[in-house]
Amino acid sequence: MKLNKQGRSLLGLASMLIGFLFIILLKTNEVSGSQVALQQTSVPSLIQTEQENQLISTDNEKIKQELVKYAQGQSASALVNERLKEVKMNAGLIGLVGPGLRITLDDSKRAAVGQEDKMLFLIHEGDIRGIFNALWNGGAEAISVNGQRVTTNTEVYCLGSYIQINGTRQMPPYVIEAIGDTNTLLGAFNFYGWFKLGDLQKQNGITRKLEVLSKVVIPAEKQRDYYYAKPVKEGT
Repeated sequence: MKLNKQGRSLLGLASMLIGFLFIILLKTNEVSGSQVALQQTSVPSLIQTEQENQLISTDNEKIKQELVKYAQGQSASALVNERLKEVKMNAGLIGLVGPGLRITLDDSKRAAVGQEDKMLFLIHEGDIRGIFNALWNGGAEAISVNGQRVTTNTEVYCLGSYIQINGTRQMPPYVIEAIGDTNTLLGAFNFYGWFKLGDLQKQNGITRKLEVLSKVVIPAEKQRDYYYAKPVKEGT
């Protein structure tokens, strides 16, 4: 069938219209498909992001808890170390430094003559113990004599020409050092024979010297070996 010129024009217009509608339909499908694809890809992505945020939040909380535990552990450790240091100080197991006194006692350089009592020209263990008592009574926190730390285990007694202290032979001069409040320590000497030693110093020439120092160093006690004593078990 042959179309006239007008029919061919109408057919061409209709074809163009159909083609145009087809293109619009394709575009609509592409947009719709892209939106669906976007939705399909966005939802899992959002879920994954949320999950990752939750994991990060959980990790942060764990880190905070670990930091708290770490801080508590450090605090407990510091407390234990501080307590251990105090125990060692009380037991005389560590050296100490602080303000205090130095007392020097020495035998007289003059020998007894005639009927004079030669014992009055010497420093005795009782004189040293008297100084210790005065210092402890005056609040001394640490004492040493001739480099020997004085503790509850310290023995002081005379063995002929020397005085035994902490199992060691000590000869004069006897240098006694103590850490504490110097004013209180000085006041305590008024009650423990310090003036008696002063009289002997004047009469017989013994040495009695007292120094107030801003820095006194007291050595640690030598650790004792235990062969028979054992710690008591709790609950026994």
